[in-house]
Amino acid sequence: MQSPPEPEGAAAAPPPDHAARNRLVILLLLVSAFTVILNETIMGVALPRLMSDLGITANAAQWLTTAFLLTMAVVIPITGFLLQRLNTRTVFLMAMGLFSTGTLICALAPGLGMLIAGRIVQACGTAIMMPLLMTTVMTLVPPESRGKTMGNISIVISVAPAIGPTISGVILAVLDWRWMFWLVLPIGLAALALGYARLQNVTEPRKAPLDLISVPLSALSFGGLVYGLSALGEGHGSGGAVPPWLPLAGGALVLVIFVLRQLRLGPQGRALLDLRTFRVKVFTVAVIMMAFCMMSLFGMIILLPIYMQNVLGMEPLEAGLLLLPGGLLMGLMAPFVGRTFDRVGARKLVIPGAVFVCAGLGAMATLGLQSAVWQVLACHVILSIGLALLFTPLFTSSLGSLPKDLYSYGSAVIGTVQQVAGAAGIALFVSIMSIRIGSEMAGGASLTEATAAGVQAGFLTGALISLVMIGASFFVRRPPDMRPDA
Repeated sequence: MQSPPEPEGAAAAPPPDHAARNRLVILLLLVSAFTVILNETIMGVALPRLMSDLGITANAAQWLTTAFLLTMAVVIPITGFLLQRLNTRTVFLMAMGLFSTGTLICALAPGLGMLIAGRIVQACGTAIMMPLLMTTVMTLVPPESRGKTMGNISIVISVAPAIGPTISGVILAVLDWRWMFWLVLPIGLAALALGYARLQNVTEPRKAPLDLISVPLSALSFGGLVYGLSALGEGHGSGGAVPPWLPLAGGALVLVIFVLRQLRLGPQGRALLDLRTFRVKVFTVAVIMMAFCMMSLFGMIILLPIYMQNVLGMEPLEAGLLLLPGGLLMGLMAPFVGRTFDRVGARKLVIPGAVFVCAGLGAMATLGLQSAVWQVLACHVILSIGLALLFTPLFTSSLGSLPKDLYSYGSAVIGTVQQVAGAAGIALFVSIMSIRIGSEMAGGASLTEATAAGVQAGFLTGALISLVMIGASFFVRRPPDMRPDA
């Protein structure tokens, strides 16, 4: 006897035997992504120790961060193609295998050259992991529950970079710098082994052509932009081996060529990074706001420790611990924000979130020579609340507004924008700070006084730019396949 047909819409929920599988897949991807993203900012506090132990200059040591960001910017645009062609398990094993290998190389590195090589290998795995996580979640989780799950992803995106300096400071206070990698390696290997044993494929690969011309165009454009911005952020100025404006100009020029080619290949299904995603207004607005969020987050991660250590005279460990409450608050708020998004939509979260970010950066611009520790903590908490209110709605609205066949490309676009915006935030904040420091010292101020004024100028610039976020927040909508905004 033939079974009656399933009611319309029943396919939206996974069969009961797939529910446990899907939960395991998402949990494993979340833990793995948290591990690899945490590694992105763990090196900042360690650079002075590395300079001393390896006998290298500050410019040489900064390559440990620059090489990582550069590799991320080059690899992420290619992940859209990888996620189309390969199944979930294969991509996961590739990502965690590269990350674990790079971590081992770093732990064993006798000098700077091998350490940079290890960071590059690590970055290849990290670049693949986040688009894999977001694409898988969009595929497995029904629209009405995506806010809750994206809240967990927001923990990865916001908390991992925020607590990286804290963890680094704690490790360096009691152990050798190599332990930053030895302690992470078992986690990476455990995730790799569990994925090999238990991870099942949850997506169907399809044939997707690889445009060989787009690959080097992508590498040169995004790589040039991130390198130039990183060079500005590191204060290389015109004294570096390559003037920052040269890779910036070259990257921008190649980016125009890359974009024009992707727009031509997109309708043919041959684009490396399908930019038809930007035809969706909700996606475009959310991605623009996300770029400002990442600028604020990474700019703050750089400037606030400089202020705490060089102006207030705090030790690196003390500075790292002071940033911990804000990072933990973002993590605690993320699930709540996700559930709230599922109920009330995007605007009721992103509008106050943008206001909090602007207020937090504005408050940081008032910090001076005599500011109390509690004032620094309060400013950081205000900014953290704002970012927590923004990340989940922006991720969910942006990807949820796309058709299913563009999920992987949307994830790659978001990942690329995050890296370029993060580098731009560091470059902008540090450049403004450096200019103000030079001006103050020329006027006779001490280095401490000049640094305080420079940090204030950097944060004030960020607060003014974040006003754009407040305006854009009124145009964020929840995707049409979710409940309408309340």
